[in-house]
Amino acid sequence: MEMHLADDIILRPIALADAAALARAYDRDRAHLAPWEPIRPDDFYTEQGQYSRLKQFDESRREGLIERWVFDRGDGEVYGSVTLSNIELGVFLNARLGYWVDSTLTGRGLATAAVLAVCDAARQRWNIHRVEAGTNVENAASQRVLLKCGFEEIGRSRAHLYINGRWADSKQFYRILHTDPLPVG
Repeated sequence: MEMHLADDIILRPIALADAAALARAYDRDRAHLAPWEPIRPDDFYTEQGQYSRLKQFDESRREGLIERWVFDRGDGEVYGSVTLSNIELGVFLNARLGYWVDSTLTGRGLATAAVLAVCDAARQRWNIHRVEAGTNVENAASQRVLLKCGFEEIGRSRAHLYINGRWADSKQFYRILHTDPLPVG
């Protein structure tokens, strides 16, 4: 499912063919992402490394556990991504949200538009009831995006993720997408 975010940006499902462009995007934005990401192995920034990761991703996608979209300007490059992971159906109907936007495109409202579009897709495609997201406590820009998109802060999770070479605290957020009753049976 492709989503138009701006005149020059679409959000579309990631494909194996994006491996080289994704490697270039991560390498190009390495300094921008460093404070919010784990330390990556060298192969993470290569086409083969991304291709291997995308093959694993495809297996999880086929199992219905994850979906990922990339920001696309129609030039063959990737400018960030949005991931809906840990998709859990049944009585929970929950998923986790993660995203990043290329540093050259920040400040344009693209993350906000993408989060809103992916929340709509989560509701429509999987009937997801609740979406959760976490940010590094210092990542005020990402926290503003979540709050603009109707997420509420749950609280602080101490030593939550191993980010940039240290255990980092996270702020946790959630958004209820709907409160429709589950069908009986």
